[in-house]
Amino acid sequence: MNRVPNALPLSCDDTVNLIEQHLCCKGSSRLPVLAVAAAYKAAKNGLDERVVKLTIHNAPSGQTRVVGDIQITLLGNVKAVTVCEMKNKAVQRGDIDRALQKIVVQGKHVQNYIFISTEPVAEDVREYARSKYDETGGVEIAILDCIGFLRHFLHLFHRLRKDFLDQYQVFVLREADSAVSQALKEAFLALRQAAESAD
Repeated sequence: MNRVPNALPLSCDDTVNLIEQHLCCKGSSRLPVLAVAAAYKAAKNGLDERVVKLTIHNAPSGQTRVVGDIQITLLGNVKAVTVCEMKNKAVQRGDIDRALQKIVVQGKHVQNYIFISTEPVAEDVREYARSKYDETGGVEIAILDCIGFLRHFLHLFHRLRKDFLDQYQVFVLREADSAVSQALKEAFLALRQAAESAD
């Protein structure tokens, strides 16, 4: 990066805009997973939670014995307390039913199941998710939009915005080319450099 030493980090909104531009690139289906994982990784010390190692992008959950794309545990614990599942489409009732079935079949202890979608959420689907809390004995299901989640996170943990961006870059560059192409990796570096040198 050709960044001026001691320059201000990107603002929260500029950081969100940078990620949003990257998510708009061709072949970006894995990027929402990396963005959310980077947010949790950047904030792990303040949350007393950690992200369990990410599974490969094309592994079916039945083979990996995981629920969702990201599993978050309390520090010093092995049980997943929060699970995030990314969707590059609108979340449907069937997605919620399948998530709950995976939790039961695999015997996972999940308190919070979060769908993070790149598409708007229908109100009837949001209500269906909310209705499952009592039925499941306390599994809370939320449906959030990816950019809204990141914007909220970066404003809530304002001091971590550079840590988040650095961690996202690490995840993007380390990801296998089959999940994040070399062109997509280079696109992020170019977008970041342009954003940071525009100050």
